[in-house]
Amino acid sequence: MKRAILLLSLISLFACKNEKKEQVNSDENKEQEIEQNKKEKDSVYLFTSFREPADEGLYLAYSRDGYHWENLGGPYLAPGVGESGIMRDPSVEEGPDGTYHMVWTTDWRGGNGFGYASTKDFINWSEQRFIPAMAHEPDVVNVWAPELFYDKDRDRFIILWASTIPYRYEKGQEEEKNNHRMYFTTTKDFQEFTPTKLLMNSGFSMIDCVIVRRGKDDYVLVMKDNTRPNRNLLVGFAADPLGPYYDFSQPFTGFLTEGPTVIQQDGKYIIYYDNYGKKTFSAVETDDFVDFKNIDEKIELPEGHKHGTITKIPKQILDGLLAKSEDLKH
Repeated sequence: MKRAILLLSLISLFACKNEKKEQVNSDENKEQEIEQNKKEKDSVYLFTSFREPADEGLYLAYSRDGYHWENLGGPYLAPGVGESGIMRDPSVEEGPDGTYHMVWTTDWRGGNGFGYASTKDFINWSEQRFIPAMAHEPDVVNVWAPELFYDKDRDRFIILWASTIPYRYEKGQEEEKNNHRMYFTTTKDFQEFTPTKLLMNSGFSMIDCVIVRRGKDDYVLVMKDNTRPNRNLLVGFAADPLGPYYDFSQPFTGFLTEGPTVIQQDGKYIIYYDNYGKKTFSAVETDDFVDFKNIDEKIELPEGHKHGTITKIPKQILDGLLAKSEDLKH
């Protein structure tokens, strides 16, 4: 009898502890949700950009609604690494400590890496560094459009880019020096990087890949099919941010389109892209990455805006950028 009473007491004690633990976890989740909602409410969108011929550096635009963009001008960071004196395709991702990390294309041809710098406010920047991610490939033609993705499930940054290594892969109508595949490295601190690897061999030339996390074990890769007859955007799906990606869709954009960037807005995903054949920027909306609706009539971007990415910034950072923007005009 005593043993039975003791057993019941222990069961009751463990049950109470579990209930308290569940309550604590629930309270923490609610606090995190409230904090996230507050952060969303007190933030605006920031679109990185450049202006041809890409020798001036980083340009910026901002939006409060995700559709209408106001020009902040530039440059906010002049190109300082690479042999060509250019800064193209600036990709920005915020880290968990509030630092914004940026990578960019430094050379149209002949480079074996990409540029990197970080900032807290987009005005004051760290020293620029050149990351020679393809130095181990002596025949590499280029390193194009590096794209950052913060993999919060593993607390690491993934950097994707397109490179051509002649005669390495099968090709269609591409010249050997224009037959791209996607490569990647990962880092936790932008000091040490994992060895460069091939993301996948899709069987066709591809560039401008963007990873989108829809949920746990649910990722979308938005990419440009860079084969000569196509040169348009499509998507693939995977259970891991590094793939393998499968079920490639039909193109959802027209001929001569590239440079996608994706935001989630009003329960839908907006994909902005460079409609360079028509010398403008375009956008589509989707809620499932299966059906896409053109929303060009809803968006407005600064003249000359080129391939970049969208991130969110607190309004106090925007205040500083608005003041700096006025200085840049004089």
